[in-house]
Parts: sequence; structure tokens; C-alpha cells
Amino acid sequence: MQRPIPRPSGRGLTRGIPAVLSLACAFVIWEVYVRLSGISPLMLPAPSRVVDQIVQNRALLWANTIPTVKATCAGFALSLSVSFGLSVALDFMPRLRRALFPIFVVSQTLPLVAIAPLVVLWFGFDLTPKILIVALVTFFPMLVALVDGYEATDREIEDLMRSMGASRLQVFRSARLPSAMPYFFAGLRISITYAVVAAIFAEYVGARAGLGIVILNAKNSFRPDLVLAAVVISSLLTLCLFGCTALLQRVVLGWRDVEGHR
Repeated sequence: MQRPIPRPSGRGLTRGIPAVLSLACAFVIWEVYVRLSGISPLMLPAPSRVVDQIVQNRALLWANTIPTVKATCAGFALSLSVSFGLSVALDFMPRLRRALFPIFVVSQTLPLVAIAPLVVLWFGFDLTPKILIVALVTFFPMLVALVDGYEATDREIEDLMRSMGASRLQVFRSARLPSAMPYFFAGLRISITYAVVAAIFAEYVGARAGLGIVILNAKNSFRPDLVLAAVVISSLLTLCLFGCTALLQRVVLGWRDVEGHR
């Protein structure tokens, strides 16, 4: 008998209420402080001023959000493909894992502030260096999550499948890969939060358009309100991508798995 598909409850929405209220209180306190203290907008603009800049410069922000979204999505897609392919290779070849895994760890210790200008210097100011930087920043959490997920497979299930004549590929497809999915989505959520930041930093180092360029130009023009407006847009973009990964997890694993196996 097929198990009925669990339906989402309202708990997911109610869980977000405290966070929304806390954020709203922080913005109210910020607004009140700016108005009562008389601090210069060049030092600390009020939230209302930041929102006003978003409205007034919506065309500029929208035009520069598109390149950031393209770099983020393309780089993340490359990162996802590379991390999954490497994880499978490392799982099937333990010696390769022992040889390459330390190199992947070292790659994450390289300072991005030093690597990004070199990547831009080597590949120019188009989309390619942004894609590579996003991929470099985001692939490692997913790779580690997948490798750990494979190792978390129940040994009894593997032994049972092998005793029934299952090949190594069949064991991987039917046992090890499904076992790694919760780990994979945990790594996916972590990586997606880094992706937008990496894309903006790559634009900040060298690009023709993007939110990073808006932030750089606004900073050089002593426009903290416009800087914060671009930051708000990047935060909303990150939240949107994070929500897409959560939705994908719900589709793949089901509502019950996502909400804690109720």
C-alpha cells in the first residue's frame, strides 16, 4: 500500500513569526535612534531612507541584480555538478579520496581576497571569473556533506543487498545515495548562502555590472544609503535562493523528512 504524501502544516509559517518580529523591532529601534540622535545620514542612514533609495533607484538596482543572479546561478550549477561528480568518484575510489581530499581542504584555506583578483586577471571582466569564484567558494560544503552522507549508510542494509547479489553500483544507487540526501541538502543550504556573497565579492574586485559594482560606486560616492539598499537586495536574493533549496528539499524528501520526521 502506498504511503500517503504528508501535507504541509502551518507550523513552518508560525516558526518564522519570532524572527520577523525581532527583525521588525530592530528596524524600529534603528529608525528611532537615527531620528532622535540626529546622526548624519552619511554616517548611519535610517531604514526609511534606505527603502526610499531602493524605490528611487529600482531601475539601477534591477539592472545590476540580473548579472549577479546569472553569476550566482551559473557558478552554483557548476559547483553542484563538480561536487556531485567528485563525491561519487571519491566514494568508489577510496585511494583517490585519500589523495585528493587534503587538496580540497587546502583550497578552502586560500584567502578569497587574494585569489579573486588573480581569477579576474586571468579570465577578464566578463561572467567567467564570477562563475569560477562562486564555484570555488560553494563546492566544498556540498562535497563534504555528500561524502559524509555516503558513509552514514546503514551497514546492515548494504550487507543485505550484497548478500542478495546486488552490484556496487546498485548498492550505491539504492542505499548510499538516498542515505546522503539529507546531508546533501544541509550542505546545499550552507553553500547557497555563500553563493551570492561570492558573486558580489567577485564583482567588487572587477566587473562591468552587478550589485558589487553598485556597492563600490556608492561607497566611493559616500552614499551609505545606496550601499545599504544594494545590501538589502542581495540579502533578499539570498533568502529567495535559500527558500528555493528548502522547497526543493521538501519535494525530494517529503514534508515529513524536512520537518523533523514527525
